[in-house]
Formats: sequence, structure tokens, C-alpha cells
Amino acid sequence: MPPTAALQIAAQQPGIPLTPARKRFNTLIRQIEQSRQALAAWQDGIVAYRQSYAGHLQPLQTQLLQGQRQWVHLLDAVIGKPGWTKSERALLRELLCEAAGELLEGQGEDAVLKALYDKHAELDFDTEQREAVRAMKDLAELMTGLDLGDDDGLHSEEDLFKRMEHGLHQQWTQNAAEEADETDDAQGSGASGPGQRRSPKSARKRKTAAEQRREAEAQQATQSVREIYRKLASALHPDRQTDATQREAHTALMQRVNQAYEAQDLLTLLELQLQIEQIDAGHMAGASEAKVKHYNKVLGEQLAELKAEIESVEMTFRMEFGLHPGWGLNPAKLGLVLEQTRRAWQADLAHRLQQHRMLEDQAATKRWLKSVRKQRREEAYDDLPF
Repeated sequence: MPPTAALQIAAQQPGIPLTPARKRFNTLIRQIEQSRQALAAWQDGIVAYRQSYAGHLQPLQTQLLQGQRQWVHLLDAVIGKPGWTKSERALLRELLCEAAGELLEGQGEDAVLKALYDKHAELDFDTEQREAVRAMKDLAELMTGLDLGDDDGLHSEEDLFKRMEHGLHQQWTQNAAEEADETDDAQGSGASGPGQRRSPKSARKRKTAAEQRREAEAQQATQSVREIYRKLASALHPDRQTDATQREAHTALMQRVNQAYEAQDLLTLLELQLQIEQIDAGHMAGASEAKVKHYNKVLGEQLAELKAEIESVEMTFRMEFGLHPGWGLNPAKLGLVLEQTRRAWQADLAHRLQQHRMLEDQAATKRWLKSVRKQRREEAYDDLPF
């Protein structure tokens, strides 16, 4: 039975339902425990996935990259042969630049591939990249309202992201300073004597009753966590133990207490109280309604942070392994994702080898180019706004 089960509040008298605050407390600690398990499943699943990926998918990925690189060289050789129409030769050049550009973006600097790209593209690769980054910069300025400066020094997406991060940090610092100034103005006007008027700015920033109530509730919730921390610290202080074994055990427990308090992890603090028998299973049933509400505020924030961490772990995992963003990925079934990826890559590799052989037959290549041109026209038509 998980420690959280002992913290569940049971009805004190048969037939009398729990108050909404007590029901919410039970729901929150149950959801936090579920989120903890989900986070642990993600962490364990990702470790296992990385190990399997290194053993089964990386060798296959290496073959795919080698196949794509060979494809670029074969296209370069084919383009130089006679018998192509102007449009066919243009499409072959386009396909070569797409394949070479993808490799350069994913694998980094490669003089041979860059030379082939520059040979067949209208713009050289470096210029193309700079123009793409500048276009992204314009879009970022439009979306964020930041002034990201001139284009000097912007050579890659990484340069742009660093400049955006710096701009957002400056914006946040400026906003925080302005809010602090307005708070100081409001406090100064509140301390003014008779006959002195508040400035219009400070008058507008006067806190409403609801804001004052929320601040008071937040302070009380923080105080509730601090009270539990002090009780645990008093009971577990290692210096009070003369026995070396007990001192070592209390030191380890105190480290957990400090970590939980720093993270405002109320549930862990309550579990530690249960562990050292500072409270019993019926402790929460005797807590006041106000105390339970204060706990609920802290637990609600803790649950939100856990869910955000799970989303971040999943998103980072997807980005690391090139998986499409989405929902519903089960950390217990990452082995299935690995197997699906393996099959898809094997199919891609077989298809790539088939295309390599096709380039040896000009008539077959012409038929293929015709189907590619038709597919691209259909995709362009689908993208038109109607």
C-alpha cells in the first residue's frame, strides 16, 4: 500500500459525506501519486529505449544516411547525362538539393555535400540558410513583439534562438522592474498622510479584495508547509543523535526533508511524518477545514508542476529521437514505438536501394519523375486557400 493511501481522509461518521475540501484533498493526493508513477515510468522507459535504440536502430540509421548520401552522388552523375528535358533536369536538381540539404542540416558541415548542393542550387547553401534564418527572425519579431536587432551575426537557427532568449530575458527583467516600481508607488501612497493624494498609477494598481484574499491564502498555505518542515527538522536533527547509525539515518531523512521543503512537496513531507510516526493514519481527518484548504492549494500547485514535468520529459524524448509531437504516447509501450520505427526504416532503406537501381534505367526514371511532378502539383493545389 503506497504511503499516500494512509493520508486519505475517511468519513468520521457513517452516512455523513466528506466536505468538498476533504474530497479534493483525497483526489489531489491520489492524482499526485499517479503522476509520480507516470513520471517514473517515463524515466525508466526512456533509459530502456536509449539502450535498445543504440543496439538496433543506430546501425540502421547509419545505413539510411549512407544510402541518402549515395543517392545525392548518383543524382549528380545522372544529371550530367544526355537525354533529359529541361523540366526533368530541373526536377532532378531539386531532388538532389533537397537530399543534400537535409543531410547538411542534420549532420553538420560537409564540404563534399555542400559543393554538390552549390553546384545545382540557384543559391549556395550558406546563403540559403542565412535567408531562412532571417525569415524566421522576422516571424519571431512579429509573434513576440521583440526587436531582435539587425541581421549581422545571424548565421544559424542557434544564433537566432540565443538572441531570442536574451531578448525575452530582458523583457521579463524590465516588466518585473516596472511592477516593482508600481508596487513601491502603491505602498508609498498608502503611507501618505491626510491631504496627500495617491497618484493615478498607484490608484489603478490598488489591490482588489479578491487579490488580497488570494495573497493571504497563499501565505497561509506556505506557513502550513513551513510548520510541517519545522516539526520534521526538530525530530530528525542528526546532532541530537549519539548513536552513529541513528545519526546517519537521520541525516539521510533530513536530506529528503530539505529537498521536499525546497520543492514545496507537501505530500512527501506528510509521508515522512507518517514514516517517523509523527502523525498517524487518522491525522488528516482531525485537521481543520481551513488547514485542509491550505494543503489543497499547495497540493494543487504540486500536481500542476508534476504534470508539466511529465509533458516536458515526453516532449524532450520526442525531440531527441525525431518522433512527431502528439498525445497518448504510453511510456510502458516505448518498445512498440521502437519496433514500428525499425520496420519503417527498413522499408525506407529497401525503397532507397530500389531508387538507386531505378536511376540506371533512364526510361524508368522519366516515368518516376512524371509521378513526382504530379504528386507535387496535387500537394500545392491542396495547400491553396479556398
